[in-house]
Amino acid sequence: MNKIRVLIIGLIIFINNSFAQHQSLQSLIDTALQVSPELKMYQAKINVSENRIQQNTNLPDPMLTLGVMSLPLPSFSFNKDMMTAKVVGISQEFPFPGMLGAKENVNNKDVEIVKQEYIDKRNEIIKDITQSYFELIYIRKETQLTEESLKLMQQILDVVRSMYSVAEASQQNIFRVDLEITKMSEMIAALKSEENEQLSVINSLLLRDLSAKLETDSLPEIKSAQINVDDLISKAELNRPFLKGIRIAEEKEKLSQSAAEYDYYPMFKLSAQYAFRSEVEGMKPDNMLSVMLDVSLPFNYGGKISAMVEETKSMQEMYREQYSASIQMLRREFGMRAAKLKSLEERIKLVEQGSFIQAKENFKSALASYQVGEIDFMNVMEAQNNLYTIEKNLYRLKTDYLKQIAELEFLTGTKIN
Repeated sequence: MNKIRVLIIGLIIFINNSFAQHQSLQSLIDTALQVSPELKMYQAKINVSENRIQQNTNLPDPMLTLGVMSLPLPSFSFNKDMMTAKVVGISQEFPFPGMLGAKENVNNKDVEIVKQEYIDKRNEIIKDITQSYFELIYIRKETQLTEESLKLMQQILDVVRSMYSVAEASQQNIFRVDLEITKMSEMIAALKSEENEQLSVINSLLLRDLSAKLETDSLPEIKSAQINVDDLISKAELNRPFLKGIRIAEEKEKLSQSAAEYDYYPMFKLSAQYAFRSEVEGMKPDNMLSVMLDVSLPFNYGGKISAMVEETKSMQEMYREQYSASIQMLRREFGMRAAKLKSLEERIKLVEQGSFIQAKENFKSALASYQVGEIDFMNVMEAQNNLYTIEKNLYRLKTDYLKQIAELEFLTGTKIN
């Protein structure tokens, strides 16, 4: 029975790995976000931060006192001295009013910071899946173009061999075509390896078998994006979780400063004791009640309190400078990527409206001329290679454009188009 069960499970795994699953980019993103161990880790970190609020923002537990007062020795008698008493007491420490609320505000900021880390990691996963998916589409398109070119070369080889048999082509021509076929076969093998690598990246993000197959759509339509560095900076300041996290960290240190300044104020301890006294020589003394209030004296020995306050001020300055440095880095990054996007957009337009159309017409003309014997097969090979190279480069440009948009959406924390 166990052998049958193992066989069935193995068959299911084989079937799942043998048939490509068609999933849109959005469905892949949804799956990756759902199964991501990193996101689950950040969710657990959020829970940890929330639980710490209750630990640090409540009164300490009260203290119960049980004891004996003024017990005579060595008799240990409770009815020889009027001062002897059994004592029960309770005490409670209280911080200066407002201190617990200040600490709670600080701990709430920790939760907000981790939530921004969660969102930033989520956006990073979306970017990684998107870029890998587009790269996989490109690799498969290049493989398709190379295979089509290879088939054409094989047809040309058959023609050249026929021409060689009637002394209309040289053996060197056959070697030249054979060399092109070999180069293309090697290129296809290399592309298959790259495809498997890209599949492994995607499947690892989906927590699936690394060899699981996946069908892809074609590249989405390129939409012209109006990229302005200042607009991107504004979007990032408004939406980027990383920058929000720095701002929240600065706010946390301001609240930490307020919480630290409460240490300049005293702490309080209120205690009450009740003393039970026994009858002594026929006299019943009264029981005694004691109530005391202890007040700490915050002398700030060695400047320990002021040092804590100054530390929070330094931390605020650090986060302000970190924010400025991050904006500076983003401005440089946005400038580079905006320039690259503009260049890619212009090149795509030039290729689509110019060289790609010309290469297709040139190849058709060369093929027609070759079939009637007006030109040598070398002209056909050159025209075909030119068309193949231009079409492959056009797909490369479109893929790079889409990957740049995905990167910008991660850096700004929002959609660009």
